[in-house]
Amino acid sequence: MKYRHLFFDLDHTLWDFETNAKECFQELYMDKQLKSRGIDDFDAFFSAYSTHNERLWGEYTKGLILQAELRWRRMWLALMDFGVEDESLSKTMSVEFLERLPYKKNLFPHTIEILEYLKNKDYVLHLITNGFQEIQDQKLQSAELQGYFLEVITSEAAQSLKPNRAIFEYALKQSNASLGESIMIGDNQEADIQGATNAGMDTVFVNHIHAVPQVQSTFMIHHLQELEEIF
Repeated sequence: MKYRHLFFDLDHTLWDFETNAKECFQELYMDKQLKSRGIDDFDAFFSAYSTHNERLWGEYTKGLILQAELRWRRMWLALMDFGVEDESLSKTMSVEFLERLPYKKNLFPHTIEILEYLKNKDYVLHLITNGFQEIQDQKLQSAELQGYFLEVITSEAAQSLKPNRAIFEYALKQSNASLGESIMIGDNQEADIQGATNAGMDTVFVNHIHAVPQVQSTFMIHHLQELEEIF
């Protein structure tokens, strides 16, 4: 067995962020009566939020903005796209969104089955996530994933964000794992794949959305069940 320590990303890899976030948005859309504020198309509103969120997360991982700014600006910019210039509303929605999100339970197909399979084969499973500590802990509990991972490495604990080399080195140290027996499994080509590669780790690109590969990975899969062909 070449690998012993398997390091997973959480959001967009195991935990279906888009589905869970959309459920939260639908609840907020109704609760805040956004249709009466002129936001007639919910799907367009959620798409706007997703676009801003992706861009701002990119800025956050590069250290260009702070966590607090990321949290409310993505909501504020989405509301602004529809002419709702209400900073107070954006901050309230941001808080409520983050309160609701960790309690959502949608996972990608075969998540539980593949984690059981890997544990039964005596792999040691860990998480490396840029997500916020408290929120990620609640996600794991709500989705009943917490029992599968020995170490949960967050950017807050490591004081470093993927794709920075330091968070991967911190994860290896915390897990008492060597590079040669470790592999990173994630969906983000820059944060997970390029980041781990720069740290000297092998990688599995979890390409759920069939994106064109921009970064070389050791393996590429399109659904989690394909991990059985690697491990």
